[in-house]
Amino acid sequence: MKISVITAAYNSEKSIRKTLDSFFEQTWTEKEMIFIDGASSDRTLEIAREYETENLRILSEPDRGMYDAINKGLRLVSGDAFGVLNSDDCFHSNFSMAKIAEALTTFHMVHGHVNYVENHSSKRLIRAWTAEPRPIRGFKSGWMPCHTSFFVRKEVVDAVGEFDLNYPISADYDWMIRAIDLNDFSLSTIYEILIDMKVGGMSTKGTASYLNHNIQSLKVRQKLLGSGVVDYALFAKPLRKLSQFFVN
Repeated sequence: MKISVITAAYNSEKSIRKTLDSFFEQTWTEKEMIFIDGASSDRTLEIAREYETENLRILSEPDRGMYDAINKGLRLVSGDAFGVLNSDDCFHSNFSMAKIAEALTTFHMVHGHVNYVENHSSKRLIRAWTAEPRPIRGFKSGWMPCHTSFFVRKEVVDAVGEFDLNYPISADYDWMIRAIDLNDFSLSTIYEILIDMKVGGMSTKGTASYLNHNIQSLKVRQKLLGSGVVDYALFAKPLRKLSQFFVN
């Protein structure tokens, strides 16, 4: 089971070394990272090239944002499975990919727990995302996996296609609905922390970003699931997240 990890980066010199280290420290050896740099103006590309081996493939050119970069990476995937590791995120432990690979031998798709941390030095926990099995009504119930812990086999990618750039913040949400609710692929929940995600990314930058994400997500459900002008998930989705902030 070779796992292809796509990392889209742009001016990420402050965090990219920890992301790269967490990938290369994985005990799972059947792996590749497809590193898509958006023509960074800082040292991001220089740092990535320090790690360049047969397990790290680098493409650097201007893009139209993170999801455009991920689409470029999808076209280069050579593995049996695929997932995204953001340029300021890390695998939680050296065994994260091994756990993902084990689950993907039986299931088409897997997801697990995610820790939102202040930074990757202190690992101070800000929010804990607890993965839950898909409920009967799926995304209509307000449920969703955390995309950075969502890994799928290649046949899922072949069936679902690329990320829709019409959703600048919610293209991952759209992609997961197409993969999970609109197809008959099997999904497993890994009840362990797979990813440490640094707060402050594109979808966690503040209230405006949060509201925009919810509005875009509603538009996705309207298009794919036939939701009305307002649906249950518009309220249930943010409510599901409240308990994630009550951490020690």
